[in-house]
Amino acid sequence: MTSYQIHTADTAAEAAKEPLKVLEGAFGFVPAGAGLMANSPALINTFFSAFGHFRGGGTFGPDERQVLLLSNAVANRSEWAVAFHTLESLQDGVEPAVVEAIRQGEVPGNRRMAALSTFTRSLIEKRGHVDDAEVVAFKSAGFTEEQVFEVITAVAISAMTNYTANFTWPPLEDAVAPHVWKAGYSAGA
Repeated sequence: MTSYQIHTADTAAEAAKEPLKVLEGAFGFVPAGAGLMANSPALINTFFSAFGHFRGGGTFGPDERQVLLLSNAVANRSEWAVAFHTLESLQDGVEPAVVEAIRQGEVPGNRRMAALSTFTRSLIEKRGHVDDAEVVAFKSAGFTEEQVFEVITAVAISAMTNYTANFTWPPLEDAVAPHVWKAGYSAGA
């Protein structure tokens, strides 16, 4: 468990309150990762702005966004984020078999979700040095050139939450706890 303060809208610095209020309204609680990022108004506000553009201005559907974010969490070995995005994935309509495959570090059976998960993990593992064949495989699953860049957005957003959670070890919220995941669980670990 973390020794860093997990902020709420009541305890955060004035400059960090608004994102926490919005998140609490959306989830019914402030996700621990966000509460921890609020220790730095610069971090929480950067995350909040980037996520807003990714969600509101991006072209991925809710299920595809969650496949991206869950794949990132597994690739980053972020136990809190994997549990959180497991809950979110299931709520946003990702097939349970796809969620479980990603959690295990495997390629999902759904061709489109497999391409999305594989490309995002490769982008992380290769630090952006993906080759042309990987981009072609991603696009051949029905994704666009613009979505190649949107995957980069998701990787950046995930780095903020995953890295925060990786060094602070937040507790799992009650709603997230049934989806606990340990880094050693991943076949890719």
